[in-house]
Amino acid sequence: MLTKRIIPCLDIKDGRTVKGVNFVDLRDAGDPVELGAAYAKQGADELVFLDITATVERRRTLSELVKKIALHLNIPFTVGGGIKSINDVSVLLNNGADKISINTAAVKRPELIDELAQNFGSQCVVLAVDTRFDGSDWFVYLNGGRTPTEIKSYDWILEVQERGAGEILLTSMNHDGTKNGFAVDLTKRISEAVNIPVIASGGAGKKEHFTEIFTKGKADAALAASIFHFGEIPIPELKQYLKKQSIPIRL
Repeated sequence: MLTKRIIPCLDIKDGRTVKGVNFVDLRDAGDPVELGAAYAKQGADELVFLDITATVERRRTLSELVKKIALHLNIPFTVGGGIKSINDVSVLLNNGADKISINTAAVKRPELIDELAQNFGSQCVVLAVDTRFDGSDWFVYLNGGRTPTEIKSYDWILEVQERGAGEILLTSMNHDGTKNGFAVDLTKRISEAVNIPVIASGGAGKKEHFTEIFTKGKADAALAASIFHFGEIPIPELKQYLKKQSIPIRL
């Protein structure tokens, strides 16, 4: 059985790490270079960097900041925000990213997924899905959660797998920042429908939530931000706990 992964996420705005609730009310969470280095030392399995306003502000991800963070890492590093082309990806990979995460640009032009998979390999392409339940179904949101679409998340995820995405970063906007637990039922449904890894994101608040998303939710990895940034659950402590719950984890 493959080991489950614990992934801290650096949401970046104006060069600083920030964290909000349900994608709004952002507050400062520290220096991304320092945080990245600390997480690598603590035993994080990967690190995700999301430049959360790059798409809205119509600019490219902060490649210089990516480079600074990458210098301190010995774990896989995924970078997202404002990526629209093969050239954008080349710049980030040349500055130390191992994988890239796309959302808005892929929805607007799905062929981008095919192009990136063909040029860089599926293992490099993480498809981020920001999704919100509206009472009837889960729908895809764009531009850092600002723009609703009529695209059903389940259908979209099946399409991106066919197009060559190598991993799904599934964020429930309903759960984001609430610390009430991940979207277990949604994650289970997606995990059982695809044959690529699913990273669950949004809602981590206590150690039991990680056990739940790995067992009931069938997630391959769990991503969290504020509980790590503000020292509420240290990564080594979380991993020891999961090991005791018989979850396959790298210590």
